Amino acid sequence: MGLMSNVDLFKSSTLIKLSAFVFVSVVFFYLGKQWSQSDAYQQILFFSSNQSPKPVSSSSVSLSPNFNKTFNLSSLFNHTASTLSPPQQQQQQIVVASTPPPPPPAVKRMGVVDENGVMTNDFEVGDFDPEAVENSGQQEEEATSNGGGQTQTFKINKFQVCPESLREYIPCMDNLEAIKKLNSTAKGERFERHCPEKDQGLSCLVPAPKGYRTPIPWPKSRDEVWFSNVPHARLVEDKGGQNWITVDKDKFKFPGGGTQFIHGADKYIDQMEKMVPEIAFGHNTRVVLDVGCGVASFGAYLFSKNVLTLSVAPKDVHENQIQFALERGVPAMVSAFATRRLLYPSQAFDLIHCSRCRVNWTRDDGILLLEVNRLLRAGGYFAWAAQPVYKHEVVLEEQWEEMENLTTNLCWNLVKKEGYIAVWQKPLNNSCYLSRKDGTQPPLCDQDYDPDKVWYVDLKPCITRLPEDGYGANVSKWPARLQNPPDRLQSIQFDAYISRKELFKAESKYWNEIIESYVRVLKWKNFKLRNVLDMRAGFGGFAAALIQNRLDCWVLNVVPVNGPNTLPVIYDRGLIGVMHDWCEPFDTYPRTYDLLHAAGLFSIERKRCNITTIMLEMDRILRPGGHVYIRDSLAVMDELQAIGNALGWRVSIRDTSEGPHASYRIFIGDKNLLRT
Repeated sequence: MGLMSNVDLFKSSTLIKLSAFVFVSVVFFYLGKQWSQSDAYQQILFFSSNQSPKPVSSSSVSLSPNFNKTFNLSSLFNHTASTLSPPQQQQQQIVVASTPPPPPPAVKRMGVVDENGVMTNDFEVGDFDPEAVENSGQQEEEATSNGGGQTQTFKINKFQVCPESLREYIPCMDNLEAIKKLNSTAKGERFERHCPEKDQGLSCLVPAPKGYRTPIPWPKSRDEVWFSNVPHARLVEDKGGQNWITVDKDKFKFPGGGTQFIHGADKYIDQMEKMVPEIAFGHNTRVVLDVGCGVASFGAYLFSKNVLTLSVAPKDVHENQIQFALERGVPAMVSAFATRRLLYPSQAFDLIHCSRCRVNWTRDDGILLLEVNRLLRAGGYFAWAAQPVYKHEVVLEEQWEEMENLTTNLCWNLVKKEGYIAVWQKPLNNSCYLSRKDGTQPPLCDQDYDPDKVWYVDLKPCITRLPEDGYGANVSKWPARLQNPPDRLQSIQFDAYISRKELFKAESKYWNEIIESYVRVLKWKNFKLRNVLDMRAGFGGFAAALIQNRLDCWVLNVVPVNGPNTLPVIYDRGLIGVMHDWCEPFDTYPRTYDLLHAAGLFSIERKRCNITTIMLEMDRILRPGGHVYIRDSLAVMDELQAIGNALGWRVSIRDTSEGPHASYRIFIGDKNLLRT
């Protein structure tokens, strides 16, 4: 009985506790519900990016009491502010204004870094965005114009073949209407650029000569080319006795002679090197300019000494000399010393050569030799082979005296005069210029005179100053200079300073890995490339990669006028290049290049130029059977493909190494050997 009484008592106590717990729970639940619905208290908001909530997939998920309700957030904030008295509001505003967020830490170093923030060369190369620096602020505009899920359709009619009369057409050199309007042609103005007006340029496909054949590959092309590819025999008639060129059945042959080196360019080059051993072709001297080059035998034979020679001549009475040079596989451009600067930077060439080049160097106070002085590297050489050097007629002796006086005022040192050749050396710094007597002519150029500004810039009769820091004078010897970041990298105007050397090395590594893949996967060595044009060259990394991968070709590196002028860096590396605006035609003959390469060019230039116009110009200068490789954004690929098909190219679009979801593609176009 006592046991039962204890059990009942225990049960009664437990029941009372449970009842009390349930009662308290109900009370708190009721109070909480009332408070959550009261306007006197702020409610908990559950934000969602969707205007209409999604259905709940499981019944076990609880819903917020604010489900499917909308709130005026500004009223909530204003309510909070309105609960403060005016002095409190003012105090709160002062506190907020006096404690701005701290500024981000200053960037002390830029470049390629590892996970610890340390500069490194050990990195993997992904796909490069050429617009990242130049067009970082334009991505949103492009996305707006090309986005929205809309697909643009490009339909372009097939281009027709031009008349036979345009077979050798160079638009900016053959603009007869513009040449007729010139006030004077006494100083060679007719041989300079006179481009057609906008919308009056080429609109058809320049035809090849009848019987055109695949060019003879290098090095055999140094000595012979197909007659049918350059069917012009005038040079044979004019220069046959000087050992320039002969005809042998269906070929032109080049014995290697010239007006001043009848017995061969190889012996002439050896003589020059013996005269001045410091020239050291292929080591100290890597980049050469040959003025009035004839058929470019001087440059052709310097290749065997690891010397890259750019041969230039006007389109004059010997109008096809540059075309012969290019058909042989020698770097050449149509260009003239007249009234404007040549399209190359200051201190570009280690040696400048003129052998009977028919240029009057002393006219107009020596303005043309002053242009040579601008182009010549500090400590570089000027070699002149001409009649005034060795003949003793009165007129020729007077010309020699004028040349001696002018070169003395330029502070050039006559190193050696022997046989047909005289060789001068340019000074290494400005000390001689500054020590000249007052009033000595020609004067020094002003301090703010930019020697690297070359696009449509008139010649000025003054001496280009050398950089006080020695930039340009102290380049490495070849081949080390190809990979060594040059000092003039620091003088290029673009948005980087400390990291420039890292950017230079990164670009080199990037292109080297890409060219390795092209050689391995796309079999580039089977293309037998010789003449290559890089249409947007940067620091010349693409050209350097071709050399690294032992492709026996040369590259003319083009730096567009609307980007950073990297030409000084390109020449300091031992490469060649030129400034150009791709809204205008290029200064070369039709059928010049085996390969045209462009990285990120069209996504930039389409804001300035008509893409169709650029690709028509590419077709003009591309050899039949040649190749086009364009790495660019996905946004331009459809248009490029439509234009390529209209040009009659065999077109394909490939993914980059980053795969099908990358924003870049590779456009490949192959020009047919014969037009159909």
